Amino acid sequence: MTMGRIAIAMSGGVDSSTAALILKDAGWDLVGFSMQLWDQTLNLPEDRGLQSSGCCSPDDFYDARNVAARLDIPYYVVDFQQEFESTIVRAFIEDYRAGYTPSPCVLCNSHMKFDRLVRMADDVQATHIATGHYARVVFDEESGRYFLLRARDRSKDQAYFLFELSQAQLSKAVFPLGDLTKEQVRETARSHGLMVADKSESQEICFIPDGDYAAFIERFFERVVENPVSIHPFSLGPIVDTKGQVLGTHQGIHHYTIGQRRGLGIAHPSPLYVLEICPEKNRIVVGERSKLGKKRCRVVRPNWISIPNLIEPIRARAKIRSRHPEAPATITPMDDGSVEVLFDDPQPAVSPGQACVFYQEEVVGGGGWIERDINS
Repeated sequence: MTMGRIAIAMSGGVDSSTAALILKDAGWDLVGFSMQLWDQTLNLPEDRGLQSSGCCSPDDFYDARNVAARLDIPYYVVDFQQEFESTIVRAFIEDYRAGYTPSPCVLCNSHMKFDRLVRMADDVQATHIATGHYARVVFDEESGRYFLLRARDRSKDQAYFLFELSQAQLSKAVFPLGDLTKEQVRETARSHGLMVADKSESQEICFIPDGDYAAFIERFFERVVENPVSIHPFSLGPIVDTKGQVLGTHQGIHHYTIGQRRGLGIAHPSPLYVLEICPEKNRIVVGERSKLGKKRCRVVRPNWISIPNLIEPIRARAKIRSRHPEAPATITPMDDGSVEVLFDDPQPAVSPGQACVFYQEEVVGGGGWIERDINS
């Protein structure tokens, strides 16, 4: 018995492939889509071969098509390269040049993948959309809202990257892997003969498979950024301590992130870390590890999932980076629409540009973007 039609995103990896398999076995009518977001042949210098990033390589599309054929479902590759470059890659480059540490995977999920997948679902008369993310979504009858929940397997949980999803997107979203571990996913793929069962997964940003962010920014700046403010986008500048004493020279602020220790090129009796990036003065402030911790940060453009809006302070556990453990904090609404996050204990390397996501037990309450704040 067919349960309905789902448009499923297929990257060619084991997760999305197994998600498709599970839904097919459950009786859903599937239509598979792969999104061509970035041309990997542009990515690396001429003297280096193409590296598969787990996204948008010819091998990945071949694998996705093979799985679709194995499951006997229609499959399409849709070209979104222009939108991806203007929406995600440009923001990534401009943020790094402005002294932020961006989270492109969050933006890609909310402003590219899910947005486009909903549109494609409408085109094929599908009522739902599905991905291979490790997360869960439930409808809460009391509040009348769709809740985003962590995955059962906390080591693979990807709810952090989905905090910007809207109620409309969540109402259509299906996450078949939310209750499974990675090994269960691989074993399911093996037992059904999927060729991607043991395929490795990338840990890097999909459009920078070699992980060299600074080199990528320098190569693609002129291609991506329109009407740049500065004719010298990668100027050298001073590295100073907290008292303003010059300790060295930085190679362009896009080389640095808050909390960075390696690559400073400074001889000092104790290890130094990047404490602050000041684009307006083109300087990097460094100091000892003890000065990295902050108890407070300002979070802008919050998106609320479990509630319509924040009208009074709440207690939650806040996560300032995808791989950082969440920490207890008080979240307070501000008059300008931002929120103040006051941690119970200082948190290391609170980085402007990163997502700060708020959890209450299993539920993702919402989240936003860490902003510079002279009072932090």
